[in-house]
Amino acid sequence: MKLDKEGIKKILPHREPMLLVDTVEELTPGEHIVTTFYVDPGRDIFRGHFPDEPVLPGVYTVECMAQAADVLLMADGKFPGKLPLFIGINNVRFLSKIRPGDTLRIKATIKEAKVEKAIFTCSASVYVGETLAATGDVTLAMR
Repeated sequence: MKLDKEGIKKILPHREPMLLVDTVEELTPGEHIVTTFYVDPGRDIFRGHFPDEPVLPGVYTVECMAQAADVLLMADGKFPGKLPLFIGINNVRFLSKIRPGDTLRIKATIKEAKVEKAIFTCSASVYVGETLAATGDVTLAMR
């Protein structure tokens, strides 16, 4: 399954400037997802992070992971009317700088599911081209 931004907006509650998923390139609901996000050089955050050497803040990278996981969990329709709330991160590693103009490819899979509590942990990896830029586990609750 592939989705463009309009299809993503039908699944995610996020909107600009905090919608950090541009496309879904692969999706098997409940299994795995591959998304993309273009790091627009015009984002206001780069005025201060850092003026002479702009780098995407790590919290944005983690949010990209979380939103990819959100789509993965919400795409199967099991949580209508629920918000995917980000409740935890573990094992996050930043391995390469992400710069304005980069296009990220985010891969996520479900690592742990506490179905009765609607809490899920997903492992995610963020790539710039073939370079692994970040990895981590994000935990989400459907509320």
